[in-house]
Amino acid sequence: MTRRRVVVVGGGIAGLAAAHRLVEHAQAGAPLDVVLLEATEQLGGSVGSVRTGGFVLERGADSMITDKPWGVALCERLGISDRLIGTREGERRTAVVHNGRLHPLPEGFLLMAPTAIWPVATSRLFSFGGKLRMALDLVLPRRRESGDESLAAFVRRRLGSEALERVADPLVGGIYTADPERLSLAATMPRFLELERRHRSVVLGLRSTTTVARGSAGARYGLFVAPADGLGSLVEAAARPLPEGVVRLRTPAEPLAREGDRWRVAAGGQRFDADAVVVATPAFTAAAVLGAIDDVLARALAGIEYASSATVTLGFRAPDVAHALVGFGFVVPFSEGRPLLACTFASRKYPGRAPEGHELLRAFVGGARRPDLVELDDTTLVRTVRDELRGLLGITADPMLVRVDRHRRAMPQYAVGHLDRVDAIEARVAALPGLALAGAAYRGVGIPDCIHSGELAADALVERLGRG
Repeated sequence: MTRRRVVVVGGGIAGLAAAHRLVEHAQAGAPLDVVLLEATEQLGGSVGSVRTGGFVLERGADSMITDKPWGVALCERLGISDRLIGTREGERRTAVVHNGRLHPLPEGFLLMAPTAIWPVATSRLFSFGGKLRMALDLVLPRRRESGDESLAAFVRRRLGSEALERVADPLVGGIYTADPERLSLAATMPRFLELERRHRSVVLGLRSTTTVARGSAGARYGLFVAPADGLGSLVEAAARPLPEGVVRLRTPAEPLAREGDRWRVAAGGQRFDADAVVVATPAFTAAAVLGAIDDVLARALAGIEYASSATVTLGFRAPDVAHALVGFGFVVPFSEGRPLLACTFASRKYPGRAPEGHELLRAFVGGARRPDLVELDDTTLVRTVRDELRGLLGITADPMLVRVDRHRRAMPQYAVGHLDRVDAIEARVAALPGLALAGAAYRGVGIPDCIHSGELAADALVERLGRG
């Protein structure tokens, strides 16, 4: 039986998932040789953990959501599902900065809309007029137009400007480090689109379809999990079964070429002739890699914009900050004019993130609307964050641990019309035998989405090779 070579370009979580899946196929009898090319010196992309002095610091994402099952399923196949832990119970809630002060997000408020009326009615986060405007969702008709709509337009139309500015903008816009005026509702929050279609009222739809734990507000924290020793252990566990020689670090791929029915992949001074290729890089890198193959495809890929962000992680002695930490953290509306996007109390969100008697905080800056902040030097960036924490939380103590992580052009922006663009990209890819794309640029930015995209790409290529 003829052996086939598949090259995976990009060793982020999607490319790693693709390589792992291909090796699983090989172990099950498929005649495959797999090569994974990663331009940097480590796998995982922005996903990784740093463990120091009893602290567990995440370089990027800190959670997976379980209602998208692909992350947990991979952990089960890797034998690490028993190490997954959930968020701490009891304080699964978020605060919102308004007029320079922290206000609890009303109980039962999920991302963009409330599931309960009384907590909103008694909240100081919204004005009386803002509360009445939210209540109008109960009687407003469905939208008649069928085209894509921005997240901002949807929330403003259903729930009003205060719900947008004080909740949806910082919560959902913060997830994507994006401007909600440009963010596609269909690509980012299709559940809310479906709620309006099925139930007319978003509030009534949420009430009839969602079970909300008492005392929770913000994201669906009860669905969040992570390995006890950090998400970096998922990267490590996925890389461990890959046979020797599969992973090639510090090996950036050059533009791909076709020779007959095979792919020519040049990288790091080496040449890898391949029967199939998974390109699991950011879209702008994929555009450069595929430019010589299909310039229309390359232009479409290059058209997906990206935002940059930075994380400042601070470790403190608990007595210096414990008075200020309630819930899992806070988010900051853009209308507040502050440099922070949000701050997560990491040691309150998950157990084991800080040693006994200490707390760990992660502050987020930058995004699509403040890219300048990412370029501040470390000293200025840390000082900016500490000034904000002093003003908002009253934390004046010096941190005993400081880390800055920058993620330049790391978050794809799902602008209005994104799904149409992805459909067009996928149609061009389908016309190129032995090619698949994977990663956060297309149909989901979360870790489970990226894992799923990598595994789908691997499965599709194995099926095509088996037919060839």
